[in-house]
Amino acid sequence: MRLAFVLSEIGSGLRRNLSMVISVILVTFVSLTFVGAAGMLQLQINQMKGYWYDKVQVAIFLCSDGSTAPGCATGPATPEQEDNLRKLLQSPAVAQYVNDFQYESKDDAYKHFKEQFSNSPIVDSVTPDQLPASFRINMKDPEKYEIISETFSSQAGVETVIDQRQLLERLFSAMNAASLVAVSIAGVMIICAILLIATTIRLSAFSRRRETGIMRLVGASKMVIQLPFILEGVIAAVIGAALASGTLWAVAHFFLGEVLSKQYPDTAFISPGQTLMLAPALIGLGVVLAGISSLLTLRRYLRV
Repeated sequence: MRLAFVLSEIGSGLRRNLSMVISVILVTFVSLTFVGAAGMLQLQINQMKGYWYDKVQVAIFLCSDGSTAPGCATGPATPEQEDNLRKLLQSPAVAQYVNDFQYESKDDAYKHFKEQFSNSPIVDSVTPDQLPASFRINMKDPEKYEIISETFSSQAGVETVIDQRQLLERLFSAMNAASLVAVSIAGVMIICAILLIATTIRLSAFSRRRETGIMRLVGASKMVIQLPFILEGVIAAVIGAALASGTLWAVAHFFLGEVLSKQYPDTAFISPGQTLMLAPALIGLGVVLAGISSLLTLRRYLRV
């Protein structure tokens, strides 16, 4: 009987304040979508780090025409200098840090450049002589990059030593910044959701003040009186959280899985299943926000 009463009160409250309930659902949906987007970005960053950090290389670029580095004072790298660098890479002092290495000639560099920028007009303005030859090194431990840099930067014929992880770190920094922006927007939207939930519960309590007065007179407990109001806010928040979870899954499935993964086949994108891991957290956050907001509002505006 008590459960039936609580359910009927919840239904009555949702019908009376339908427009406000829809507003709560939409605001919760938007705010938790931003929260989930920040979570997705962090999952993507971790996915890319795990995928790319084992694949990144250290590149030793050799001197070419026009190089201004101190090690290029004598002009382009000579075959003798290239042989010396190859022997140094094979020496016990350096080999202990190196898995393997490959020599990339100017023609090879030009071929890879054309493949990478095949859709860009810049391809027509670049010639093989403008691209430097290089040694591409796969490290046993990418964290040991400084050892390779210190060893080879001062060698004759070397223009520069570049760790490809530095390029990735810039990308990850940009993604982290986007994640912080999403969290900031989500914070503002969550505050709006809390205020809207509080307003909805306040209006619902005011519109049913006669019923709650009668319930107090007949000895209804505090929990029985307050529970319908709390559950109204929680239900609206759960619906908004479910919509946010569904939106994140759709983005991962259709945009990442169907569009970006085909355009960038060498990039590891998160799967739709991974985004579903965020759903319990979003629903739990929605329940907590709605529950606390409703409870604090009832303590102020619904004296029992």
